[in-house]
Amino acid sequence: MIRRLAIAMLASAPLAAGAENLLQVYQDARGYDAQLAAARQAALAGQERITQGRALLLPSLNLTANAARSNLESDSKNVTVQPSYERTVDTYGYSLTFTQPIYRRQNWLQADQGELQARQAELQYNQAHQDLILRTAQAYFDVLAAQDTLALVRAQKAAIQEQLAQAKRNFEVGTATITDTHEAQARYDLSGSQEISAENEVEARARQLQLITGKEYPQLKPLRSDVKVSGPEPKDMQSWVSLAEKQNYTVLIQEAALEIARLETKRNAAGHQPTLDLVASHNYTSQTGSQLSGIGSYLTNDQVSLQFALPLYQGGGISSREREAAYNMERTRQEMENARRTATLVTRQAYLLVINGISQVGALEQALVSSESALQSNRLGYEVGVRINIDVLNAQQQVFSTRRDLALARYNTITSQLRLKAAAGALREEDIEVVNRALLP
Repeated sequence: MIRRLAIAMLASAPLAAGAENLLQVYQDARGYDAQLAAARQAALAGQERITQGRALLLPSLNLTANAARSNLESDSKNVTVQPSYERTVDTYGYSLTFTQPIYRRQNWLQADQGELQARQAELQYNQAHQDLILRTAQAYFDVLAAQDTLALVRAQKAAIQEQLAQAKRNFEVGTATITDTHEAQARYDLSGSQEISAENEVEARARQLQLITGKEYPQLKPLRSDVKVSGPEPKDMQSWVSLAEKQNYTVLIQEAALEIARLETKRNAAGHQPTLDLVASHNYTSQTGSQLSGIGSYLTNDQVSLQFALPLYQGGGISSREREAAYNMERTRQEMENARRTATLVTRQAYLLVINGISQVGALEQALVSSESALQSNRLGYEVGVRINIDVLNAQQQVFSTRRDLALARYNTITSQLRLKAAAGALREEDIEVVNRALLP
């Protein structure tokens, strides 16, 4: 009977030959996922903050030009002293201005902020990359779990059908009551409903994976039946917590945000300080006449100057912005502290899920052996008349439920290991390759 159940499960499950593995699916997701693509563009945009900050410290050169035509008409009251005239005057000119900031405290601070903002954007991209690994692995194993459930439901349905046929034969020869037939029929009808639900779940999970990768996968490679889930390394929880406090991406992003806020308070405080710029200009003007003369002229003016400015009173605006920046810095400090506490909590929970998952897998493996033995015993007992049909059906149900729970426990433990590394900021593509080696070749 056990052999027939295994054959039924293999017939219902997708074949591994020619199937896609987790690494291939992840590579598809890396080139398709919109969330990662958006984070990549945000990181590129963040890098421009460095150039923008440095530009505030470098010289600027501006060119302006103008052209004008004026109609002048004068009616003199005494033509002997000043004759009347009417003329058109054309004016052309340009101005070339060079400015080099010499002392602008705000610009230096803003340039430092640009460096930090670029780093923050890069950290956010790395976090999105980690998130893609987690989402891909979770969606992959969700599909496998749904397929396992469907295969088990179909295998169970086949076993119940066989048990139903045997109950009918026994009733016909008078060795069993009609109750055995009714019980088997009820279980068989219920398995049909469970099969429909399992098919819908497979479809839903496949569509979720398609959302990440943009592809449909007729087959996915399952885990090897002999796979052993290893424990976390390092083995103690506190080491993982310490790693999370130092390199969790959410914590690092908030640390950068706090430093940016600290520089913002200094930048606003620098609004009270003076500024000094070196300004050089070259001006050229050409006129065909003027109000006083009809003779044209050319004027060139070159000038070099130092421009000093000191804000004395701005209606309290500078002081208000300084206080606002201080409040925002304190808010960011609290957000960073919350991020650190959350990272610690998530790391502890992920660690416990891994440890408990490994224990659960071991217990379910033993439970599966016991359930299969119990099914075989009930089957033999039914044949010799010491067990009734419902005992066999319940034993079958126990075997299938244990198989399903064992598969799900393995998937959950593997994803919990990935989440533990993500909480510590240590999840990399190499971890996908490690998990991929646990699949059928």
